[in-house]
Amino acid sequence: MENNPEALKQRLLVVLKQEALKKGKFILSSGKASNYYLDGRLITLSAEGAYLTASIILGMIKGRNIVAIGGPTMGADPIAGAVAALSYLRGAPLKAFIVRKGAKGHGTRRQVEGPQLAAGDKVLLVDDVATTGKALVEAKEALEKIGVKPESALVIVDRGEGARETLAEAGLKLESIFKTADLGL
Repeated sequence: MENNPEALKQRLLVVLKQEALKKGKFILSSGKASNYYLDGRLITLSAEGAYLTASIILGMIKGRNIVAIGGPTMGADPIAGAVAALSYLRGAPLKAFIVRKGAKGHGTRRQVEGPQLAAGDKVLLVDDVATTGKALVEAKEALEKIGVKPESALVIVDRGEGARETLAEAGLKLESIFKTADLGL
């Protein structure tokens, strides 16, 4: 399956539908009401889901000279860790980083955690699900404060509710492994 990107994607889709998709009445982090919820962490914090997600992302970014991957905490945390670990095993290690909602009030007082990033580093923002894109834009702004300018973001699922447009306005291209239509929504 490792050498077959379509098989990886199809398996991840099955796992998403079985494990992460919940139907009912939900309020999303964006404040929007929804009749379904995608709990990406149920996937990215499982061994199979982490492997599938990392494998697919590494395939999507191959040849793009990305040096680091990360994004807004909590959704990006397991994705960045899985991609970094698998990139190391494949002989092309990437740095991982996490962007806090705000700088911590103690210790190093950093908002961006992880190995040091430098101005000019090509980084990719990731998250599990994008609705409005607000968290990814905030992560981009935190990175820009330390001189790092991401150009794109990649999510497992784009809900198709404005994130692409919001990110475009902020100068970020949004890519996704899946759209809600792929999940039958």
